[in-house]
Amino acid sequence: MNEKTPFQKYRRWLIVGLLLVAVAVLVIAIYRPRPLLVEVATVTTGTFEQAIEEDGRLRITTRYVITAPTQAALLRPSLKVGDRVKAGDVLAILEPVAPQMIDARTRSVLQQRLGSADAARRAAAAQVQRARTTLAQATLEADRATKLAQDNFISPAARDQATLARQSAQQALAAAQAEQGVADYAQAEARAALTRAEPAARADATSQGTAADQPTAPGHSTAAGHSTGRWDIKSPVDGQVLKLYQDSAVTVTAGQPLFDIGNTTAMEAVIDVLSGEVTQIQPGALVWLSPGGGAVVMQGKVTRVEPVAFTKVSALGIEEQRVNVIVGLEPSAAAAAQPVAAPLGDGYRVDAHITVSSHPHALLVPTAALVRDGSQWRVFVVTDGHARARPVQLQDRNADVAWVKDGLREGERVVLYPGSMVTEGQTVKVRGG
Repeated sequence: MNEKTPFQKYRRWLIVGLLLVAVAVLVIAIYRPRPLLVEVATVTTGTFEQAIEEDGRLRITTRYVITAPTQAALLRPSLKVGDRVKAGDVLAILEPVAPQMIDARTRSVLQQRLGSADAARRAAAAQVQRARTTLAQATLEADRATKLAQDNFISPAARDQATLARQSAQQALAAAQAEQGVADYAQAEARAALTRAEPAARADATSQGTAADQPTAPGHSTAAGHSTGRWDIKSPVDGQVLKLYQDSAVTVTAGQPLFDIGNTTAMEAVIDVLSGEVTQIQPGALVWLSPGGGAVVMQGKVTRVEPVAFTKVSALGIEEQRVNVIVGLEPSAAAAAQPVAAPLGDGYRVDAHITVSSHPHALLVPTAALVRDGSQWRVFVVTDGHARARPVQLQDRNADVAWVKDGLREGERVVLYPGSMVTEGQTVKVRGG
């Protein structure tokens, strides 16, 4: 018989052992914890800012409202919104308002009033003639009395009486002439009031509309032949037309606004802030403004915080008490923020970043790395491929970063958005690393 070698005796056990080792390695490979893929950020040193972000609107620093000085007829303006004007340029032309239309009854009343004025004038003229006759008679009596007194035929008292009578007659003539002047003016007034009615009366009588019978346009001769005057409304400053209240010919009243004029290169921003946060804002605080999309950024400073709050309903329907914060733009920034492609104007919406406080050389960590642990904060620091939990003390924080007082060093890497998957000693792998 052939005897088996030692290798042949233990070959079966060797094969079984190798299979068991392979199975064990496979099980370990399958069930071994894999590194967790995480995002990390580096702890840096920089400037920590506490800021308030709200939206607001731009407005002209100085707005001029041009109004009508009196009731008049406004001619059609030639200016449009956005047109540039200089100080002294004519903005609008005003003309006297045309008289009201007169009906038949009113015309008859005015005719009777004119007749009364004519009669009063004739009576005044008769009184003047009567006063002149009286004065002539008194003059003759005074001259005769003077001669007789010189010849001692009458007493000096009689002569003085005749002289005083002549002076009285002169005063009576002056009074009569004044009454005649009053009658002349009353007659002219009655005739002027009837002037508008006479062409219409002739048109009714003849049933023909001639050019002389038609009402004249403002600025031309009226039916009585008197030309009307014009009043030019001029711009007080250099600027642009911001608003046009009337774009057609119309009758305006005294004090009625016609134009808004302003300089669009001198603007300020009005930011409405919650009344609970506005106490943190002080005049002189730095403000960054953007009209949206980050296309244009303007720098300004808080010039005034209004002392009066107002109620505003938010998009969620909640009533909020807000306060207007006035931001003055830097002169260079206001001019540079108006490229030809995207000019800024009155009433434009802007996003405001108001700096409340600023601290340089602060140790900063993203707020996305912070985890709340009871009353304290902690972060996960990546060390040798493992996440190590470390408590930190914060000096302050905002929406983006936190100012670390103790617990971290510059250059260390912390896990962002750790969640519940990251635990102490967890094997991690940096995404993209």
